[in-house]
This record gives sequence, C-alpha cells and structure tokens, in this order.
Amino acid sequence: MAYEKIERYDEETTRQIAARVREILTLMGEDPDREGLLKTPERVAKAMQFLTQGYSQSGEEIIKSAIFDEEYSQMVLVKDIEMYSMCEHHMMPFIGKCHVAYIPDGEITGLSKIARVVETFARRLQVQERLTVQIRDCIDEALHPMGVAVVIEAMHTCMSIRGVQKSNAITTTSAFSGAFLNSARTRNEFLNLIKQD
Repeated sequence: MAYEKIERYDEETTRQIAARVREILTLMGEDPDREGLLKTPERVAKAMQFLTQGYSQSGEEIIKSAIFDEEYSQMVLVKDIEMYSMCEHHMMPFIGKCHVAYIPDGEITGLSKIARVVETFARRLQVQERLTVQIRDCIDEALHPMGVAVVIEAMHTCMSIRGVQKSNAITTTSAFSGAFLNSARTRNEFLNLIKQD
C-alpha cells in the first residue's frame, strides 16, 4: 500500500486565518466573493499552517526517537536535503538544499531523522542564518557527536521576485561545531564531499 500523508488542520485556527485573508483580499482591491477566490481564504489558511508546522515539532525528540549504539567514528553525511522555508521579513518562501554531517561518538541516528530535523526547523518563519545554527545545535544537543557541520544553499523569493529582483542569487550559510570547527582537514573533507555530484 502506498504511503499517504494525511494533513490535519485546527478548525478554529483555519477559520480565523481565513477571515483575515478575506480582509486582505478586499484591501488589495479584490472581490473575495468572486468564483475564483471563494475558497482561497481557507486554502491560504491551511497552507500557512502546513508551512509553519515546525512550531509544533521538536527536532531533539525526532533525533532521540532513533538513537543506536554504534562504534562508527567517521563522518556521516546527508547531502542535498530539499528545504522549503519562509522568510520572516516578508513571509515569502526561500528554497534550497541543506547538507548535514556529523561524526558519531558511540551513537548514531536514523538517516531520515536528519532530514526531518531540517524540515522541522525550516517549517517556521525563519532567516537562513538562524535556521543553519538551529539544525547544528539540535543535532549537537541530541546526539553529542564529535562534531556537526551544516551548509544551506537557498534562493530567496523576497530577493528574486520583489525588491532587487536578482533571480540567480544564491545565499550560502554554514555552521560548524567540534571537529568540523577545530580541524581544517575535517571541514575541507566535508566541503569537498558536498561539492561532488
């Protein structure tokens, strides 16, 4: 049987957001009663709840739900994790990829948990700089590895379709701890690995 993701929304929250979206449509000069917009307020309300569902999730609990004793002590890298977030300044999306590595110190976590941690923090109103650090700190605190490295590369629609309108601009942020911070060799190994196709 194929996996089907079931989305649930709080009815009262949906109702309240939808009422405000309806007001915004009117303020923009639109008619929220015209056919094409009749269901738009509710759709926007549900979309906003989906895009900010990370507020109700704990990255640390995600990691701790799948920790295994393992004497592996080399780098574990999960790269090219698709990432979708919303800029807190304009509430517009920024989209990109996240690369996460850690060096275990007696314990590892399920690989999917790394991607879920990225999604948990991305599904909040964010700035890319804070998002990068939150992912690093979460893995550090939950797993206590010898080091964590996080690099995010993203395109911000608040820059590409409004404001300066620079559609090819990519923002790169990084955060390192432990062995990745203290050893240029380890850090360079990580950076070289994420460049490889």
